[in-house]
Amino acid sequence: MSERSGQSATSTNLPPRDNNPDLIKLIPAGLAHKYLVFPLSLRGNNLVMAMADPSNIFAIDDIKFLTGYHIETYPTQEAVIRQLLNEHYHIRDCSRDTPGYPGDDNTPLIEDSQHIEIGLLKSSCEDKPVIALVNEMLSDAIKKGASDIHVEPYEKVLRIRFRIDGVLCDALKPPFKLKNAITSRIKIMSKLDIAERRLPQDGRVKVKLETGQEVDFRVSVLPTLFGEKIVLRLLDKSSLKLDLTRLGFETGDLNHIQQGVKYPYGMVLVTGPTGSGKTTTLYSALNALNETAKNISTVEDPVEYNLMGINQVQIHEEIGLTFANVLRALLRQDPDIILVGEIRDYETAEMAIKAALTGHLVLSTLHTNDAPSAVQRLVQMGIEPYLLSSAIILIVAQRLVRKICPRCKTATTLPAHLSREIGLNREDCPTQSFYKGTGCSICSYSGFKGRLAIYEIMKLNDHIKKCILQDLSSVDLKKEAVKSGMSTLRTSAITKMKQGLTTAEEVIRITCEH
Repeated sequence: MSERSGQSATSTNLPPRDNNPDLIKLIPAGLAHKYLVFPLSLRGNNLVMAMADPSNIFAIDDIKFLTGYHIETYPTQEAVIRQLLNEHYHIRDCSRDTPGYPGDDNTPLIEDSQHIEIGLLKSSCEDKPVIALVNEMLSDAIKKGASDIHVEPYEKVLRIRFRIDGVLCDALKPPFKLKNAITSRIKIMSKLDIAERRLPQDGRVKVKLETGQEVDFRVSVLPTLFGEKIVLRLLDKSSLKLDLTRLGFETGDLNHIQQGVKYPYGMVLVTGPTGSGKTTTLYSALNALNETAKNISTVEDPVEYNLMGINQVQIHEEIGLTFANVLRALLRQDPDIILVGEIRDYETAEMAIKAALTGHLVLSTLHTNDAPSAVQRLVQMGIEPYLLSSAIILIVAQRLVRKICPRCKTATTLPAHLSREIGLNREDCPTQSFYKGTGCSICSYSGFKGRLAIYEIMKLNDHIKKCILQDLSSVDLKKEAVKSGMSTLRTSAITKMKQGLTTAEEVIRITCEH
C-alpha cells in the first residue's frame, strides 16, 4: 500500500488511464461509490486508483483484499471521481441522501429470496455489510472463474478461499467477528436451518446476475471444531460445453467414446475424483444421444444441471429414494438409456449391471484412480467378474490439468530432471518446443487460465475380457490394457504438454507413472 509521491493536494489532472474495460470490473460499483475511488491503471501488481480521501486506510485495505493488488492512490477531487463513476459504472450514487438507496423502505433487499440480484445488493454495503460481503464474495468467485468457495472458521481467523483452475487460493479474510453472521446469511440463502449447528446440511442458491445469467451454487455445511465450514460449488450452465468433440479427446479416444455410447445396451463407466469433469463427460454423451426416439432417464445425487428432453430424478435417501430403488422404478418406465450418477454400493451396482445386460445402455461413474481399477472396485463390491466382462463396453478415467495462459504464454526449455521425472525421452523429440505462462493480470499472475481434460480409455476387447475373467489385479490388468493400445493418463497429459497446452509441472502434479 503506497501513495503517489508529490501529490499532497487534490488533483484534477489525472495520470493516463488504461483503456481496458476489465479494469473497471476490478472494483465493484457499490464499493467505488461508497469510497469514492476510480481505477486508473494496472502497473504490474500495483493498482493505481483515483481517490477522494487517500487517508482512508480502511477503504484501501478493503480494495486490496478484494482485488489482490497493491494499491497506489492518486488524490483527486470528489466531483471528478463522481463524474468518472457516473460515466463508467452507469449506476446511481449510493450515498445516503440519494433517493431509492438500497435499504430504505421502498427498495426490496431480497433478504430471504433464493434468487439474489447481485447488482442490487452490491449497493447495500453501507447498511447491510454482511449481505454486501457475501454477495461480493459470490460475484467475485463468478468473475474469477472459481469452481468452489471455501468458508473456513479457525480459532481466531475466518478464511475464505476460491478454487480456481483446480487450485485453492486465498480470496478474503473478513473480520472474525462476522463468522456467525456470514454463516447464517449463506444458510438463509440456501434455505437451511440456521439454528442447527451440530449436523451437516446441504442446500442450493440460485444467483441472477445483472446480465440475466443464472448461476447455481451447491452448498454443503459441515460442523467443525471452531464452527461450521461451508463449501459452495458453482454450477454455471452457461459454461457447460455439452459436446464430446470439444472436451479434449484425441481422435482415437473420441472414436472409442462415440462408438461406445452408440451401443444399444451395455455399460460405459467414467471414473475419477470429485471435480474431475465426470458429469460434463456424461452429460455430453447424453446430449449426443438425446433424440425423440429415445427415452433417457437419470438418477443423480444431486442433479447438477437440468437437461431438456431427459427425465432426471433426484435422490433422497432420508425418505428411501435411493439409487437402487429409483433404478428399479426406472426399469418399469420403458427406458432406452439410463444414467446412474454414481455407483456407491453392491445393490446399485447389481441393478446397473442387470439393466446393462437386459437391453439398456447404462452410463455411470465410479471413484477410482484409473480405468482398470474400476473393475477391481466392482469386484470388491460383490459383482462377479463374468458379469462385468459381459456388461461393460468401455471405462474412461479422466482428470483436469491447468491450461497455460494464452496471454503470457512463452517458449521455454524443459529441464533434464523434469524430463526424466515424466519419462520423456528428449532424444525422441529434439526439436520439440515447450511452453509456460510467465504470469499476467489476466491469469492473476499464476501463468494458468482454464483447465482441460486428460483421458485414459480402456475398451473391453476380447483380450481384456479374458483378463477380467482371470481376476487379474488392477496393476496387471493395466499392463495388459496398455499392451492392447490403451493410453494412460500420464501419456495423455504428456501429449497435451507437447501440444503447448500445459506444463511438465502440471503433468507431474496430476498424474503418476504408469
